[in-house]
Amino acid sequence: MKRTFFLYLLIALCGSVYAQKSGLTFKSSDPALETAFVRAKDMALSYKGKIGDPVGPWYESALPPRSAFCMRDVAHQTLGGEVLGLHKENKNMLRHFVKGISASKDWCSFWEINHLGKSAVEDYRDDQAFWYNLNANFDVITASWKLYLWTGDEEYIKGADFVNFQEKSVKDYIERWVLQADSLLSRPTHPNAPIPFNEKDAFHRCRGLPSYSEGVPNIKMGVDLVAALYSGLNSYANILELKGHTQQAGIYRQKAAAYQKNIDTYWWNDANSRYHTFYSDNHKFGHDEGETFLLWFDALKAGERKEKTIQHLLANKWNVENLSYFPLIMYQNGQAEKAYDYMLHLTDPATKRREYPEVSFGVIKGFTEGLMGLAADARKDQLSTLYRGKSGSSSELKDVPVLNTFISIQHDGNKKSRLTNNGAKKILWQPQFINDQGKLIIKKGVWVQPKTSKEINVI
Repeated sequence: MKRTFFLYLLIALCGSVYAQKSGLTFKSSDPALETAFVRAKDMALSYKGKIGDPVGPWYESALPPRSAFCMRDVAHQTLGGEVLGLHKENKNMLRHFVKGISASKDWCSFWEINHLGKSAVEDYRDDQAFWYNLNANFDVITASWKLYLWTGDEEYIKGADFVNFQEKSVKDYIERWVLQADSLLSRPTHPNAPIPFNEKDAFHRCRGLPSYSEGVPNIKMGVDLVAALYSGLNSYANILELKGHTQQAGIYRQKAAAYQKNIDTYWWNDANSRYHTFYSDNHKFGHDEGETFLLWFDALKAGERKEKTIQHLLANKWNVENLSYFPLIMYQNGQAEKAYDYMLHLTDPATKRREYPEVSFGVIKGFTEGLMGLAADARKDQLSTLYRGKSGSSSELKDVPVLNTFISIQHDGNKKSRLTNNGAKKILWQPQFINDQGKLIIKKGVWVQPKTSKEINVI
């Protein structure tokens, strides 16, 4: 049966000053969601650094006692931070990381920087002895690209330090750490080991860990690093394409595809119907953590293997760092009910280690990009929306900083959405809906500008 969906578009000029004062807020017909949002927002903002800290604007993105921010955590927290108004913090922390890359560290940066603006002593002794997960450079490239898409801030893709970091990472870094797609399973376990090498020294042994999974001995490669390479090179190809370097962009897109092919060719375990997560120096595959990142980096093609990966993740228990990614990736992969459950679980005071900073920021991403379905594209000044809430529910997210303006979005089930532009910049809105048969309905984009009101019917 054909249904008609009514979309009401209301634009009002409220001014960015008001938006900045009120901050991000959420209302819903579901009180449990409202409670989860308040808990996540309050906790995330409690990690904001102190004014006058030598490092500059920052927020906690590591084990809380360290008063520091880590490359992995920052890369994963930035968009949550952005919608909470922490744009100065995001910019400052990423600047520190991209400036920290050096030949003496084999094109690594500093894995963790503290509130004093120094490399954290927990992870760094000198340029020959430090802790570093090799995923980090590609995670930061991906995060920079996503921040550009969300904010329109070109420093993330054109700033001199960002460009240098990207170029060194996709060329010198890959060569120095033997990360070419055809070398992943044959590379040395410690290609840049200090001399003399002390296996018992964590700063020797972990100077270039090929995974975010840190408890696997003698690991040669992690599938999560392969996924990070795929995502980072794809993001770099997008950056090149935006700059008009189409030929180079094509080359790096092909390089990215080679890593995805590597995952499909070598890492699937038919016996267990799941992906292996690591390859050790005894030439054997194994299972540990890591599957989550196959979805986080969007490195799996649609199909049976991806679905089985999702089901395996849902069927098992994971540490809180892994779970912090679940609200977003489950909403984005057709598991809205499970995503909802994770949002409540991760903000429940009884949940152990919910104070880990990635958790609250991950829940905010779950609300913004997951539940409310906001996706920005600064290349077109376009914002798309897709409500993934329960049938018959309604939710409103107000004063969201995006595309150099502030918007509010209200969804009434899968029938009606209302967008309010509170800023001074015109943006293109592409509303999307899922009908009763699960079909995605995409409405042609309409320009949304202050003081203009339109009514649109979606069939």
